[in-house]
Amino acid sequence: MGSKSFFKILTIPAAKQCQGSVIMLHGSGGTGPIARWGIKFALDEELVFPHLRIHYLTAPLRPYTLNGGFNQNVWFDRIDLREDCPEHYESISEMAGKLSQFISKEIEEGIPPNKIILGGFSMGGAMSLHLGYTFHPELAGIFCMSSFLYKKSKVYESLSKSSKQLPPLFMAHGDADDLVSFSWGRATFDKLTELGVKGVFHSLPHVEHEHSKEEILSLKQWIMDLVPPNAN
Repeated sequence: MGSKSFFKILTIPAAKQCQGSVIMLHGSGGTGPIARWGIKFALDEELVFPHLRIHYLTAPLRPYTLNGGFNQNVWFDRIDLREDCPEHYESISEMAGKLSQFISKEIEEGIPPNKIILGGFSMGGAMSLHLGYTFHPELAGIFCMSSFLYKKSKVYESLSKSSKQLPPLFMAHGDADDLVSFSWGRATFDKLTELGVKGVFHSLPHVEHEHSKEEILSLKQWIMDLVPPNAN
């Protein structure tokens, strides 16, 4: 099964001429359309770039331990939400392979890696960190909203052994998040930057585990600065 048929894809085209892609990964139990709606609701309008198309991907259904073992749209399995929980790396690696095929297809369609930005919300952001800092350091940038890595994440292990140039990172986290704590998100960012990642971290006052207009506006500006229209 090809990557384009493995994922359900909702694409928002570039307003003018497409020069690159933003790949957006939803949180656990979500879908691409739900991710699009959440961002549109927070921003009060559609998120659109003049030169970048946005792919909202939907993870396939898979048995999910935190859903009692029943199927859910998730990027990988988790056995707990504690920071010191071990990663279910087998499912992460499997999904990384499928997402890598999707990225390769984008490149085959004429989008250079340095004009592909990857990111997402919560679990989608965590998956993006794995993909960008273990499998695809050639990408233009990685972004995470309300996201995390476990304390003994393979990402940290990979970065500790890497001498490659790394994509820059955007992270934003609400200080009222009661699902993925603000301190967990901040600790993830601090560890990544300690290991050589260059990035920015936005604290969002009074924001829970959700999008905010401030967050999306900051992300949009970061992406525009990172991959400006007609950039070489």
